Amino acid sequence: MYAIIATGGKQYKVSEGDVIDVEKLDVETGKEVTFDQVLAIGGEAFKAGAEAAGASVTATVMDQGRGKKVTVYHYKPKTGYHKKNGHRQAYTRVKIDKING
Repeated sequence: MYAIIATGGKQYKVSEGDVIDVEKLDVETGKEVTFDQVLAIGGEAFKAGAEAAGASVTATVMDQGRGKKVTVYHYKPKTGYHKKNGHRQAYTRVKIDKING
């Protein structure tokens, strides 16, 4: 059985036992989090849209962290314009416990 959930502006296909990194959630490590925005559920029968509206996915927060550093460099020739910037995206690592629906 699998579910397609939406969180942080992205969609993820998850099954029970999966470990995924999602956009940072304001939840402490070890606590449970519920994803209510389920777009589809697959398995024996496929449900999508209004049929999957009452479904939810329960997960446990394993870790809070930051990704690898990405360097952003802007350069315009012949003008002496250089701009260097870095970014590390924050994430929350969750383990999918149960698909309810």
